[in-house]
Amino acid sequence: MNNKPLIPICLALTTLTACSLAPGYVRPTPPVSAQWPASAGTDSTYAVTPATGKKPDTAEIGWREMFRSPRLQGLIEAALTNNRDLRIATLNIEVARNTYRIQRADLLPSLDASGSYTRQRLSESTSGTGKPETTSTYTAGIGATAYEVDLFGRVRNLSSSAMNKYLATEEGRKAAQTALVAEVANAYLTYLADVELLQLTENTLSTRQKAHALIKRSFDLGAKSRLDVAQSSMLVEAARASRARYQRQVEQDKNALTLLVGKEIDPALLEPEKLARIQVMETLPAGIPAVVLLERPDIRQAEYALKAENANIGAARAAFFPSISLTGSAGYASTSLSDLFVTGSSGVWSFAPKINLPIFQAGRLRSNLKLAENNRDIALAQYEKAIQTAFREVADALVARATYAEQLQAQRALVKESEQAETITKARYSHGIDSHFALLDAERSLYEAQQNEILVHQQSLSNLIDLYKALGGGWK
Repeated sequence: MNNKPLIPICLALTTLTACSLAPGYVRPTPPVSAQWPASAGTDSTYAVTPATGKKPDTAEIGWREMFRSPRLQGLIEAALTNNRDLRIATLNIEVARNTYRIQRADLLPSLDASGSYTRQRLSESTSGTGKPETTSTYTAGIGATAYEVDLFGRVRNLSSSAMNKYLATEEGRKAAQTALVAEVANAYLTYLADVELLQLTENTLSTRQKAHALIKRSFDLGAKSRLDVAQSSMLVEAARASRARYQRQVEQDKNALTLLVGKEIDPALLEPEKLARIQVMETLPAGIPAVVLLERPDIRQAEYALKAENANIGAARAAFFPSISLTGSAGYASTSLSDLFVTGSSGVWSFAPKINLPIFQAGRLRSNLKLAENNRDIALAQYEKAIQTAFREVADALVARATYAEQLQAQRALVKESEQAETITKARYSHGIDSHFALLDAERSLYEAQQNEILVHQQSLSNLIDLYKALGGGWK
């Protein structure tokens, strides 16, 4: 087959290096301070790895290292397997990957093989011989159709844009996993806290019911006033209302966990355990510069989106310049099937370059370029906002971390003092020194202090989870 005129031209044109008209990408300067706020107290709150003596990156701390509770690990593992939001994020990666592959394929010519058979009858007036004739034509060949020579980088920039969108989608899945891990952990802590509050309320209700029965008996004997009975009854009904509220919250917490996990939860994983037994890594590498936020998945996602829009500007600029497309084929043609692949007279080829030069587009090309630039500016603002939001999240978590330890310690001390006050008041009341109102007030104060201790403990653990997520951990 005589392909010599076609092959060198195709090879030469497919190896042309495109000049890119996209603006040079320079990572924007983060619009935040290089250090955390002084009030965060980060100088003394960081972890050091024993092997290297260096502060580890939070992103290198896997969620299994962060959360040591076997039940919590089981819930997180089930959520990572079954959660529908994470599954959608993973499938979006496949969509973006295939979109990139489709766009990247335009960088190379598409070769198609073809074959045909034509049989026709010619009349006496059209045959050229004065007699009717029936002819057959066989053809076979291979060729490229409308391949664009990427002289100005339009196709290459579109491929670069698709690649960055794919990478952004992958980072989006990591960000979704980070959020999911934190949501499951926080939902589990909320469930355990509500279970403890329910147990505390049930114990309090039982105690108050017994005390109310004694007061009611004393009233029947004339030893207590009707006011004492009413006040005692108020405490009983308040505890009963709290119990109903916490029963509702516990069931709603289970429903929230089921939604996050994405399937029915093994009852063994929902066996209540004390908050005090939850093992969470208490030291995180917080004493690190704020630039670490640039490695957070959501920020990397925003940066890849910015790079994609930057590449689209190059494609929009290239549209102002001429475009060259090639159509070529080579193969065989013969009136006889047996002679189709015989070299020599049966070989055929065609080569059809085409050039398009934009002359008048009624402002379409310039508007497309402006649109690409506007989209780039929007992506830049979104990237900067993502950094600012991340900085605030870490700063808030660090500030809270610096105060939760003191608050929890104070709350536990308050519970002890309230227990002593309640014991003393009860003894004074039994000897007729204090009024029944003073006893009721002491009991209310103790119950409130015990409730707040559980809530503060939960919040202090949630703060560690929030800090872990804010510093970029949770996706490994």
